[in-house]
Formats: sequence, C-alpha cells, structure tokens
Amino acid sequence: MLQLSSMTHADANEQARAAAADFVRHLVPHWQEIFGNGLLGAYLIGSLAHAGFSRRYSDVDIALVTVAGLSPEAHDRIRNEAAALSADWGPKISIFWADRHFSVGRFPPLDRIDYLDHAIALTEQDFVRPARPTLTEIRQYLRGEPFVSWAHRARSFAAADALQPEDHKAYLRTLLYPARFGYSWITGLMGSNDDAVAFVKKRPVPRLNVELIARALECRQTADDSDGLFPARSTLLQQIDACASLFAAGG
Repeated sequence: MLQLSSMTHADANEQARAAAADFVRHLVPHWQEIFGNGLLGAYLIGSLAHAGFSRRYSDVDIALVTVAGLSPEAHDRIRNEAAALSADWGPKISIFWADRHFSVGRFPPLDRIDYLDHAIALTEQDFVRPARPTLTEIRQYLRGEPFVSWAHRARSFAAADALQPEDHKAYLRTLLYPARFGYSWITGLMGSNDDAVAFVKKRPVPRLNVELIARALECRQTADDSDGLFPARSTLLQQIDACASLFAAGG
C-alpha cells in the first residue's frame, strides 16, 4: 500500500495507475513472442485507460486482438507470465480478447464500447473496429447475465452475517454496480465509476439509494476497507428493486 504522508489519494491512485500501465507494457514482448504477426493490437482498457483507477480495488484490464483469437493455452501462458513478472499486479490482470472479426472471444458489448472509445494502444499493426453495440443491444445485455449475477451477489451479501476479508473488493463492486447499470442503461456508454456516480447524482434513478453508492465510491478512492459499509448491506435489496424497475420501464 502506498504511503499517503505527502500525497493525496488521487495522487496515490495516479501513481499506482502509472505503475500498473508500466507493468503491462513490460508484458508486450511476451505477447509478441506468443502470437508473432498474429497479434493485431494490444490495449489498455478499463480504469487504466480512463479516470477512476483505484490502487487497491481496480483490475488491470487489457484487450488483445489477434488474427485467430486466444487459445486456452495462450491465455494460461499470458496469466502465468504476468504473475511471474509482478506478484502485485499479475493476479489483477483481466484479459478481454477477440479475433480479427470479433466473432469469438471475451468482449461483452460494454467492453467493446470501452475499446472503441477509450483504448490506449500498447502495440498495434492493424486497428480492428467492430460494429458499435446499439443501445438496444446494451440494454438486452445488461438485463441478462450482468443483472442476474449482480442481484445474486447482492442478495448473498444482504443476508450475510459478516464480511470476509477476501470479499471486500466484491462487496464494494456490488455496492457500485447500480450506478453503472443506470449510467450505461440510459446513455449506452461505458464510463468510470466516477462518471457513473456523478451521472446518477444528477439524474437519479427512482428508489436508488445514491448516498450509499457515493460512500462506496469514496471508499474505493481512498482504498479503505469496505467493512465500514457492511451495516448498510440490507439496502442492496432496495437497489435490486430500483434497477429491476429501471429495466422494466425501458429507460
């Protein structure tokens, strides 16, 4: 954890973001060795590419576009080499990938939006531009697996008696997701947690407890433990209903 004796939390998060980006750049030669000329592009996405990186809670999101996609063996090799390079950043790596035609891979609609709008190229021989997901496609995606999985986690946390140390990140993410749902559902965009929380403050979703979400964002920014927010866990049931109502209303 970075010491904050002479720097703000924002400074510390930016310093961490720069260190994480530098870590990823050192992985590029390994990817070039794996894929050779088949590597069309490698990119920073997520909070590494736009505002809102958290030194404690952010993933290290990368996007790889190759001629033929990413085999399980190549995926495992990338993750193993990342872990070998850094015990701090390696386990946080999250790989989004696609073939040249974006016909196979792990690249959900919102992450495609992020790639199109925010990606920072690490190496690129051919920029592949997939079709931009429509607002209808994004809404169909959000009300499907993302909402179902989030609601399941939210109900589990709401019913829990204690927050385990390994669940601090998952709990904080669960608290923040309603803002991201509202932001992307209404705008069709992929933004940072900061963007999403600012949006729902200005354009409140009916019955959504924005105050709790704002507290979760502050916790993320300051890298504090999220157990201070655990007494508010029952509010997640209200958040589920608010998001479900938003989706049912069609906008």
